[in-house]
This record gives sequence, structure tokens and C-alpha cells, in this order.
Amino acid sequence: MLKVGDIVPLELGGTAKITDILGSGGQGTVYRAEYSGKEYALKVYFPNKLKSPEIFRDNLRALTEEKNSDSAFLMPIMLTDSVDGSFGFLMELIPREYKPFSEILNARVKLQGLYSVVNSAIRITSAFRSLHNSGKSYQDINDGGFFIRPSDGDVLICDCDNIAPYGEHLGIAGKPGYMAPEIVRGEKAPDKFTDRYSLAVVLFRLLLRGDPLEGSKVLKSVCLTEEAERRHYGFEPLFVYDPDDDANRPVRGVHNNVIKFWQIMPDYIKEAFQFSFTVGLNEPQKRLIEKQWLDLLKRMRGEITACSCGIQNFLSAMKTDEEGKLVCACGTHFSKPLSLTGEKTSMLLFDGARVFDEEANTCAEVVRNKKNPALWGLKNLTDSEWSYTLPNGEEKAAQSGGAVPIFVGTRIKIGEEEFKIDG
Repeated sequence: MLKVGDIVPLELGGTAKITDILGSGGQGTVYRAEYSGKEYALKVYFPNKLKSPEIFRDNLRALTEEKNSDSAFLMPIMLTDSVDGSFGFLMELIPREYKPFSEILNARVKLQGLYSVVNSAIRITSAFRSLHNSGKSYQDINDGGFFIRPSDGDVLICDCDNIAPYGEHLGIAGKPGYMAPEIVRGEKAPDKFTDRYSLAVVLFRLLLRGDPLEGSKVLKSVCLTEEAERRHYGFEPLFVYDPDDDANRPVRGVHNNVIKFWQIMPDYIKEAFQFSFTVGLNEPQKRLIEKQWLDLLKRMRGEITACSCGIQNFLSAMKTDEEGKLVCACGTHFSKPLSLTGEKTSMLLFDGARVFDEEANTCAEVVRNKKNPALWGLKNLTDSEWSYTLPNGEEKAAQSGGAVPIFVGTRIKIGEEEFKIDG
């Protein structure tokens, strides 16, 4: 263990000064350190925890020299020289506004509405799509690697030192409950296919706040020993909503989140999870790829609507009255919002609704006219000018910070994509 004030030599020259201890894990300890006038995180490994230290170090060095596949990954920046018989690396610090995924799962931190929940799912999936497209796998996807900004669902991914090219394995198997069954059974090492299983687990836990394989069958194991874990997650895995076997259904009073959120999930999301945890349990090459998840999640985000009381819900999960109006849990009845429809994106335009670009960044927001609240507009939150055509054929432009009036039939060009406002 290093102490505050200790000096750590870096491989490429210079030194880092330890200023705080951030925490320890299975592989090593993470410190706050100052280098060249800026603060970083510094991870130093326990010497006896690495299976092949030289191979691990060579892979780390390669990661520092390669272009980051996605900005969500906090990749190693620079290696240290020898530190008490071990070594470590510098990486960017996680900003305070990003919270551990584990704290979201245990409800100590709450994401701000369905937009943030689905956005975080999109950002996680997009990041792993970029990583896999670059020829690498993460090998240890679990709740400890993600930090999420509650306000909008933006994601940062740490623990990137296990990332390696396809075919290379650094000795890390994964975390129970997240590992693919074939890894639990000891049949193979992590790769992009096992990553995809772990990704499905992360998405299920994020959207439904529970374990996809923990139901009544698992609860019968009074103590979830290592042997019981191997049975439930490796040799006899059973999805809690397996359409052909109800022996492991969620238990009311224990798995309330899963029961509640499953009821509001759109059917195509339910089907994706059912496939992932039935066929996908035993046929790795048939697991959903990231592009399939992204298409489903973006469709899901486009179905989010909200009542004037602020409650957000999926359009498909809402009840309607005799007039076809949507009925909120608060008792309010309101008309289905207009939609902004493009070739790749469709969003409902309710008060406060947001439109997103391919990176899940907010590019537009529905606002009301300050002088006349009955008039709604789509505010341009990008740095570029938009062109739009009103229903009467009049062509106009909306500068950054300006707004496009929301009328049925209005056409808008945002970046390279063209949209139409539909009723």
C-alpha cells in the first residue's frame, strides 16, 4: 500500500504524487495522484494477483498507445515504473457527477426519468459495439465497471485494463451473475460472445433492476454457495420469464422491481430478453449483437412520453380512455403527443421532451413560448443552423439557441437527417 505523499516514477519519465486513496479491489488499489499539475487516478496492482504480469503489462502498454475506441472508456494513459515489485497506470479521474452503477442498482442513486435510464443503456451498448468492432473484448463486464450521470444517462466505463484483442485472455473470468454460462462451467475463456451475454445481463439489471436468472428456483438455495452459483448460473440456468418453463419466476416481495418493470416493458424488449436468456444461454453465436440492441433501445426511447405531472412512461404501456386519450397514473387524461419522425429516429414531442444524436447527446428540446405557453417549439441545442419548412411551404432557419414552431407537417433538417412532425 502506498501512502499519501509517496512519489511514483512513470515509465516515460516524470513522477506522480499520491494525494488520496480512492479504494481497493481484487487486483489492486486505486489512488488519486497528481502528475504534471493535473489530478489523475492511479491504479497499482497487487504483485500476486496477476497470472502473467509481463503479458498483462505488455497489453496495458499497447492500450496506452492505441486510439480509444469510444470516449466512454477511461483507458490507461501511461504506465508506472516498478512500484514495490509491481506496477500500475494513470487514467482520467471520474467526475463527481457520475455515480457507480452499483449505487443505482441498490437505489442509493436514482436516474432522472426514463430518458436517463434508456440513454445509459444506449451509451453502454454503443461503447461495446465500438470496442468489438475494433477487434477487442472487455472480458469482465459487471456492475463495478460503469459510472452513470443521473441527469442524462451519460456513461463512463473504467476497469479497462482487462481489454484485450480477440484470442488473448488475461486470466480474468468475470463476476458471478454476469459471466456467461460457458465461462462458469469452465468451458472457454472470455471473448466478444461472452461479452454479449454479460451486456444482456447489464441491460436487464439496468432496465428491470434485478437478476435475470434469480427467481423462486434460486431462492430455494438457502445459502448461495459457490457450488449453488455454478449450478444456477452455469449448469442449470433458467430465465425468470422463460416462456416455456415457469419454475424460476420472480417472487413477489423479493423481486418486486423485476415484476413491476417487466409489466411496462415494450413487447419487443421482452422478446429480446427472452431470446437472450433462453437461446442465448447455450448458443453464444446467436446472441444479440450490439446493433440489434441499439435499434431496439432507440425505438424504446422514442416511445417515452410524459404527463404534465412529470411522470414518464412508455406509450405502449399506457392505458387509454374511451376517447383514445392516454391515462396517467396520477389520473390525468391527455392526448397522444405529436412525434418527430426521421429515417433513423422517432421521438414523441411532449413538454420537456428531448431529441438525441447518434451518440445519445441531447441536440433538441421541446420548450414553450414564454409569452404564449400554448405555443410549443423545438429548441436547437446544437452549434449548427437548422433549416425547416412550415406546413404552408415557407422556408426558414433556426440558429443555435433558436426554436422551430411545432406544427403538424413541419419538416426540419438536423445535421444530415431530415425529420417531419406528425400527428
